[in-house]
Amino acid sequence: MRHILIIGAGRSASSLIRYLLEKSDVENLHLTIGDLSLELAQKKAGGHSNATPIVLDIRDKQQRMSAIENADLVISMLPAHMHIEVAKDCIVLKKHLVTASYISDAMQALDEEAKKNGLVFMNEIGLDPGIDHMSAMKVIDEIREKGGKMLLFESFCGGLVAPESDDNLWNYKFTWAPRNVVLAGQGGAAKFIQEGKYKYIPYHKLFRRTEFLEVEGYGKFEGYANRDSLKYRSVYGLDDILTLYRGTIRRVGFSRAWNMFVQLGMTDDSYIIDNSDTISYREFVNLFLPYHPTDSVEIKLRLQLGIEQDDIIWDKFLELDLFNPNKIVGLTDATPAQILEKILSDKWTLAPDDKDMIVMYHKFGYELNGEEHQIDSKMVCIGDDQTFTAMAKTVGLPVAIAAIKILNGDITTPGVQLPLSKEVYDPILRELETFGVIFRETEMPYIGYNPDKLLV
Repeated sequence: MRHILIIGAGRSASSLIRYLLEKSDVENLHLTIGDLSLELAQKKAGGHSNATPIVLDIRDKQQRMSAIENADLVISMLPAHMHIEVAKDCIVLKKHLVTASYISDAMQALDEEAKKNGLVFMNEIGLDPGIDHMSAMKVIDEIREKGGKMLLFESFCGGLVAPESDDNLWNYKFTWAPRNVVLAGQGGAAKFIQEGKYKYIPYHKLFRRTEFLEVEGYGKFEGYANRDSLKYRSVYGLDDILTLYRGTIRRVGFSRAWNMFVQLGMTDDSYIIDNSDTISYREFVNLFLPYHPTDSVEIKLRLQLGIEQDDIIWDKFLELDLFNPNKIVGLTDATPAQILEKILSDKWTLAPDDKDMIVMYHKFGYELNGEEHQIDSKMVCIGDDQTFTAMAKTVGLPVAIAAIKILNGDITTPGVQLPLSKEVYDPILRELETFGVIFRETEMPYIGYNPDKLLV
């Protein structure tokens, strides 16, 4: 029997655990599911004979190392900053490790030790990062194999509400960490390359610089720039590419309305609001508006932001109950961003019967035999329910598939790594298709421009 230790039984682990349990007899697997909540671990184990739920506090070194020592491979579904102690133990105890998180500097520092011990430390193999890497590298490698030169790469991803559950004016609900949504884009200007020129979008301009996207059968979307589109330029082998842009997908109109929160200062997480536990939603809004002896909060807000009364943005604000004097924030020592998150959670939490949706969209521009070409690659995944969500599928399934591939010796390259090699992405993408995670590639007219062709 081969043993896999799964640390963390949260929402993203549901599809991961179900997949491994369904494979457990054929693959001779036993899962140990460790979480601070034994009840949650038991729920995810579902009474399966090949699963043992345990209480696991990773801050307890002895408990942590004991659990890892009994495993052949460890899957950490913890928040990114909590992986490192698990990873260090995996080095000492010579265990393979899989995570869905970005590679931190501390994790990267373990690369030499992992290689020395023949250990695969596979990271960034969830959705974004993860499926975005694999689906992009597949097409980029195919273009290079036929002699093409990459000119443009744009990549967009978004966690959204499925069309059948889309019942608010924002066309949005929280499908993942609400705090990350509220703080999106902060911490520096968005940076990318367009036609060979570096471009920057400061945070206060970010949500007014969007690109429109069309996905057949699902309509129009918009994308705004991620903070650093160039992070993977060298990793993807795109150092000489003319255009490189990574963005987040929302429904059309979301960004223009969200920008109003940014301009008011409601997404700021750097200071605490006095008496935040006792103020109403209406009073919270009024904090950011100038004093006026007679004008109402509504009038002041419209004047401040230049919103006409018949603008759809106004209806979006009303839908959120922003001006309700009877709703109390109820958060002690809260920042503006935390209060905004609370207000939005009242309206944007998925209902029990709601389904979520993942949309991913890549654009590849390349030159071949003196001609310019473009391939658009699109993927839409709809969740089954509130347990097996699209987010849980797309984060958990590639992690689970990779774990079995490592145990079976199909993935053997040691070290701290991303899923960028054909050895990794090819079999995983093929298996993901059987779960409805399918990329559809279409030849398109090239949208870039060549300065030499401009009319003078």
